[in-house]
Amino acid sequence: MDEGLLEKTANELVAHGKGILAADESNGTMSNRLEAVGVEPSSETRRAYRSNIFATSDYESAISGVILFDETIRQTMDDGTSIPDYLASRGIHPGIKVDTGAKELAHHSGEKITEGLDGLRERCMEYFAMGARFAKWRAVIRIGDGIPSDSNISTNAHALARYAAICQEQGLVPIIEPEVLMDGDHDSQTCYDVTARILDATFAECNVQGVHIPGTLLKPNMVLPGKDCPDQGSREQAAQMTVDCLTTHVPHNLPGIVFLSGGQSDEDATAHLNLMNGMDVEHPWQLSYSYGRALLAHALQTWASGSNEESQNAFAHRAEMNSLARSGDWSVDLEA
Repeated sequence: MDEGLLEKTANELVAHGKGILAADESNGTMSNRLEAVGVEPSSETRRAYRSNIFATSDYESAISGVILFDETIRQTMDDGTSIPDYLASRGIHPGIKVDTGAKELAHHSGEKITEGLDGLRERCMEYFAMGARFAKWRAVIRIGDGIPSDSNISTNAHALARYAAICQEQGLVPIIEPEVLMDGDHDSQTCYDVTARILDATFAECNVQGVHIPGTLLKPNMVLPGKDCPDQGSREQAAQMTVDCLTTHVPHNLPGIVFLSGGQSDEDATAHLNLMNGMDVEHPWQLSYSYGRALLAHALQTWASGSNEESQNAFAHRAEMNSLARSGDWSVDLEA
């Protein structure tokens, strides 16, 4: 394990004013999104859409890395340059999603375990040779009647730690993503408690597996009430509860936290991040972003309408807004 390389990459991914673009939707998910905006899905339309986004001018000032899917890392830009090589030429780290999806957890209805450990070492070796310098693995934690169970928490925490150790062995910075979903009618305190449980369990397993925390990033949910909760609270409450939870349950030698948007609106995802970075306190880690839909939803719609340039402008705008939120300098007035 090259600890120096891992730490260097991790810190570059959360450099001042920068965050990560999550463009790692599976073929099925990306195809569904294309169909939703009236585009016939295929390998070529997925490539054309993503290559147009990656060709946006000057977005490297706000984007430090791009998470790719297996299909995408093997594709090329319009001029034939491989996508990983093109991103690297712009000073952007190529990343790769390495899990193989969440499946039903045996004997636990409604709960899932993320799979993909079999053959992971060999896949990481291949991806590193292709130019990837970081990876992502997502665990899905659902809140409901009697769930998440201890089994759901422990099995996903163990898998996240094993994934992280294997990635680091092969030179890839692991992004650990234990996502507590917004589905349901639970309140903010319940989200806080469940988030704390999965974070504690995950970092305990990382310690057992020898994961080098200074060469690791965390991609958590923010502490938010369920979508169906009658009390949605304020943005300020969400920001404060999120910081409180992370401060207590995340190692302080972790370089950075790159939040997922998790179904929030574009503006909410930016506003929450801005509030956290605008607090009158020095956080022990960088607070950044690893957004997908919150960076690309409008860009996809405009691309589907036939305008490559407007699509790039939409992406560049959202990237700039979140870059400003990294230092607490975003305001709603800038959205106009």
